[in-house]
Amino acid sequence: MKILVVGSGGREHAIAWRLAQDKEGHELYCAPGNAGTAAIATNVAVAAEDIDGVVAWATANHPDLVVVGPEAPLVKGLVDALQKIGVPAFGPVAAGARMEGSKRFAKEVMDAAGVPTGKAEVFTDAAAAKAALPSFGLPVVIKADGLAAGKGVIVAETAAQAEDAIDDMLVGNKFGAAGAEVLIEEFLHGEECSILALVDGENAVLLPSSQDHKRVFDGDKGPNTGGMGAYSPAPVVTADRLPEIKEKIILPVVRELKKRGIVYRGVLYAGLMVNDENSNPHGPIAKSGSAVNVVEFNARFGDPETEAVLPRLGGSFATALLHAATGNLKDEDVVVKDEAAATVIVASGGYPGSYEKGKEISGLGEAAAAGAIVFHCGTRLRPSDSGAAGQVVETSGGRVLSVTGMGATLREAVDKAYAGVGKIAFDKMFYRKDIAHRAFDRG
Repeated sequence: MKILVVGSGGREHAIAWRLAQDKEGHELYCAPGNAGTAAIATNVAVAAEDIDGVVAWATANHPDLVVVGPEAPLVKGLVDALQKIGVPAFGPVAAGARMEGSKRFAKEVMDAAGVPTGKAEVFTDAAAAKAALPSFGLPVVIKADGLAAGKGVIVAETAAQAEDAIDDMLVGNKFGAAGAEVLIEEFLHGEECSILALVDGENAVLLPSSQDHKRVFDGDKGPNTGGMGAYSPAPVVTADRLPEIKEKIILPVVRELKKRGIVYRGVLYAGLMVNDENSNPHGPIAKSGSAVNVVEFNARFGDPETEAVLPRLGGSFATALLHAATGNLKDEDVVVKDEAAATVIVASGGYPGSYEKGKEISGLGEAAAAGAIVFHCGTRLRPSDSGAAGQVVETSGGRVLSVTGMGATLREAVDKAYAGVGKIAFDKMFYRKDIAHRAFDRG
């Protein structure tokens, strides 16, 4: 198949890489891609959010499938535009992407579908929002309704922090239109994990469970980031929970969306909080009364979860995506290898705050030789400074590389990932050294 992958991060490199593993041998393109995708696909100089540009390329090149990676072009209606010209696209239409683009909408769908989740209220007035805080207790979660580049969720430990977050969003306009409405939400206790499901509008097939690490420093300290690493499977998601997650969380949402005239096709990503004797032996169960609750929904593959989940998939990945996009998904389309995977994010010094770009990266070949899979998150190519022919890879983002290891056990996978990280170097690079610690702490 001729396939276009839209996006430029580690998630999109992992998608393109996994498609390249298919035995069929696809013709791959990435828009705009990065230094990593350039090695396995043809990069196209079109930005992911340039809807007209992607449609123009698809009109001229007639791909068999377009796979949309990031949330922003989904919310802006890229899939809708591709459908109008008859190009199959993996990802929800704009109305479905509101499951991520509007936290208020997602809560309304969950409530209507009877999906277990935390109590929440929506506010546009700061004074009214502050007046409601005592009914939620502490800690409390303050969320901007719309897309805020991963920065619109504040877990407030004190009333003062909660009030400051409300003022930032509703008075200070910190997130612009994304923060014009604010959700105050019950804090859910337990252990967080992710379930990615392929959905074809009617049916859903769950991919392997995963868990990421959002805090920037070891021990889950410091500010939240886009994710500093991930691993799969997540031990907190036991085998007996998977049917429950599918039947009580994923499928009810798909059906409720269909009732509203929205045929949801693509990935439905459920961020879950599991409250069990290991993750939270003494804390309260959420007001829903369920031990598994939805923290949030996303409308696309997670990042960095994708870099840990996709290497565990066998079979034809392109066929699975095409069947989801065209309403023909089958359980057998998803084949899971009996291996574990772990991915470690290598980041630029200063991330998630300000950081420098343009740092030359060395050791990528050596990391691959050590058995790691190196996905590029924020990289670009530039001519060699030495005057020699060829190009070098340099940093262009805060999260630079996602280094994945595979193994018969999670420990083997983690060790292989860190062996790969140990071969890589660039000025001021850093990474967490405790990825998967929660899994190991469970024993």
